[in-house]
Amino acid sequence: MALTIQLGFRIAIVWAAGILLAVAVRASLPSGSGLTFPGQKATLFVPYDRLGFWTCMLAAFTVTGLVVIRAMLLDIGWTSVR
Repeated sequence: MALTIQLGFRIAIVWAAGILLAVAVRASLPSGSGLTFPGQKATLFVPYDRLGFWTCMLAAFTVTGLVVIRAMLLDIGWTSVR
């Protein structure tokens, strides 16, 4: 039970920090500059502020996944994870 509560707090902290960091990155980077990917029919422009936002969100997803997998491994009895 204690591990489940600790897991819930870790996920909540990671998501809160990830969202705060993503919002800060999106607010601080200029929206007029970014990457342009040329294509055959059209070009795709991706602003830097969106790249930073989704990078932070991907980090939050990754950490959440790793924490959940670690907790699952501990629940099934794998002791070398500690």
